[in-house]
Amino acid sequence: MTSVKAALLSFFMLSAIVVCGLGIYAADAANNHNAVDGYGVVSASH
Repeated sequence: MTSVKAALLSFFMLSAIVVCGLGIYAADAANNHNAVDGYGVVSASH
């Protein structure tokens, strides 16, 4: 695997993780729930 392919793969994998995380956060916020990340940190938006 060339370094360019490795860089692109890493970029797309990190992008997918970020997009999925934002989707879960937005779905929780839209349903009036407190959004909780995997570390137990709750966003206090109220």
